[in-house]
Amino acid sequence: MKRFAFKMILKKGCEEEYEKRHAAIWPELKQMIKEQGVSDYSIFWDRETNLLFAVQKCDKDTNSQDTTDVDPITQRWWDMMADIMEVNPDNSPVSIPLKEVFHLD
Repeated sequence: MKRFAFKMILKKGCEEEYEKRHAAIWPELKQMIKEQGVSDYSIFWDRETNLLFAVQKCDKDTNSQDTTDVDPITQRWWDMMADIMEVNPDNSPVSIPLKEVFHLD
């Protein structure tokens, strides 16, 4: 199992809406993420920079930010979130992978 960490950019003033939407995340999206081999997935918010920091465990070579062969459920989620985050032309969130420099089990 490998870990994947990345950051995303939340638009100013959208913090409450971001939390609200994730509190009501669709069951089918959660299932799809798990079926793609992603587990132990957390997103943290840095209030000072409005950056979102995410980390997840992946049992495959892909992760939740993989934009190749996107399923319709994920695309709908990206479309719904596009108004509150920095996104790419396909509405996928701008995700900047982070290099792991230390880990302690």
